Amino acid sequence: MPAPRLFDRALIARRLDRALAAVPQDFLLARCAEELADRLSMVKREFADALDVGTPGPQAAAVLQAPNVTRIAPTQASLGAGRFAGLVGDPERPPVGEAQFDLAVSLLALHEIDDLPGALIQIRRALKPDGLLIAALPGGDTLTELRQSLLAAESEMSGGASPRVIPFADARALGGLLQRAGFALPVVDSDPLTVRYADMFALMRDLRAFGATNALNERSRRFARRDLFLRAAKHYAENFADSDGRIRATFEILWLSGWAPHPSQQKPLKPGSAKMRLEDAVKRNRG
Repeated sequence: MPAPRLFDRALIARRLDRALAAVPQDFLLARCAEELADRLSMVKREFADALDVGTPGPQAAAVLQAPNVTRIAPTQASLGAGRFAGLVGDPERPPVGEAQFDLAVSLLALHEIDDLPGALIQIRRALKPDGLLIAALPGGDTLTELRQSLLAAESEMSGGASPRVIPFADARALGGLLQRAGFALPVVDSDPLTVRYADMFALMRDLRAFGATNALNERSRRFARRDLFLRAAKHYAENFADSDGRIRATFEILWLSGWAPHPSQQKPLKPGSAKMRLEDAVKRNRG
């Protein structure tokens, strides 16, 4: 049974291209690229063939030390004409062969696809045995202030609300998806970031500059009235502002990592195989 189509993928592509045509302002993607470099520096291993799945720009590929880097970009504009080999493709079904790469990365791309479990399976198949996946995507607390403010304003004005901020996954769910996709040693951790803005409209300008505005299939097609956003901005300022009047915006980045299975990897202990009872270990530590 095919996954439900949650997102308007054509709209996502148009908005990304429009954002890339302007002066790039995606500080969040740049920050994730720096974090990716830090995380890779702690892996005591060299990678020869690396795959970048869906990152909407060259930022991830630029920090990889692998001799061979292949990018699967969401649009031609995001692929660009840089020094990295690549092609335009769907991150749900990356057009690559099995067991081809020993590293796969993805930054801020996997949250706007309809079949994330299927995409993770495809990425795992593209990895060689003992290949590593590292990916970053927005978590459930991302833009919680904006979501609450828009919901409150629309509920007050019309008695109902349409989805205006896309849903984001939580860490526990993503850990389960990594296991279902066949990754060994799955790890998910959260990197929360609070960014302050003059007002809600400054935040929304940044989101447009990221190409990150609402592209849900179930979004309202009616043009939103300006007074809705004015009411939401007022709610935002009243509930999520600091003493100096600047508002807070939460961006929660969830980092996923997992390995394609290999016999050399550590295995979890089987239940009942411990050599010492927990109670005895606690008593020993207490002396």
